[in-house]
Amino acid sequence: MNIGKAKIFIIFIFGAYLLSMSSCVSRKEIVYFQDRGVDTTINSNQVYNIVFRPGDIVTIVVSALDIEATQPFNMPVVGFNASDGRVTGAQRLQDYLLDINGNIEFPVLGKLRIGGLNRLEASNLLISKLKEYIKNPIVNIRLTNFKITVLGEVKKPGAYTINNERVTLPEALGLAGDLTISGKRDNILVIREVNGIKTKHRVDLTKDDVFSSPVYYLAQNDVIYVEPKKALIKDSSFGKSTSVVFSLASILIQLSLFIWQVTK
Repeated sequence: MNIGKAKIFIIFIFGAYLLSMSSCVSRKEIVYFQDRGVDTTINSNQVYNIVFRPGDIVTIVVSALDIEATQPFNMPVVGFNASDGRVTGAQRLQDYLLDINGNIEFPVLGKLRIGGLNRLEASNLLISKLKEYIKNPIVNIRLTNFKITVLGEVKKPGAYTINNERVTLPEALGLAGDLTISGKRDNILVIREVNGIKTKHRVDLTKDDVFSSPVYYLAQNDVIYVEPKKALIKDSSFGKSTSVVFSLASILIQLSLFIWQVTK
C-alpha cells in the first residue's frame, strides 16, 4: 500500500469511528400507540379502585340530616394563638395518617383499620360504626397525598402530587414534560410497592397494549423510570474522552500528511 492510499485509509477509519458514535432515530422508535387504525375502540377491562396503604394521608367527612350529630366526627383543625393563649378552629379538613399497620385514630370511634381497603370498603366500615351514633350517616373519604415519581429521560423529572387520585401512565409522563428524544419508549419501567413487596413492570409505549397493562392506571407512590437509548450512553462515554480522541486523530492525520509530503 503506498503512502497516499495509507492516508486515505486512516481518514476513512477515523470517519467510520465517528459515524459509529452517532445514531438515527426511526419513526417506530418515537411514535406512541402504534399497530391500530383510525377510530379504534380499545377495551382495557380494568377497574380503577384506589386501595389505602400505610403512610397514606386521608380526609374523612361525615354528614347527615342531623348536622349536630356529625360534629363530634368532623373535628376541626385548631390553631394556638400565642399572644392571648386562645385556641381557634380553622376552616380546614382534618387529616388522618395511616400508621404502619394501616390504622387511623378517628374521633369517638377510636382506632380503625382501613389499610388494605378500597374507598367503598372503608366508607362502609365507617358507616357501620357511625350508625350507633348517627341516623343514615354519609361518609366521604379522600386521599390527599397521592404521589408519583418520574425519573430518567424526561424533560422535567421529579415527584408529582396528584389532586384527583387518578392518573394514567401517559398522563404522568405528560406532567413530566414527555420523554426526551433520547428516552427509550419501548421499555418504560414502573416500580410499585404493595405490602412491602416491590414489583417491576415493563411497558412499551409504542404498542397499543399499554392500555391493558396493570400499571396503565398508576397507584400512589409508583416510580416511573425512562432509560436512555444505547446511543445516548455511548455519546455520554464518548463525550468524556472527546478531547483525547480528537487529539489522537489530529496527530494521526498530521503524521500521515507529513509522510505523504516527504515521499511524494
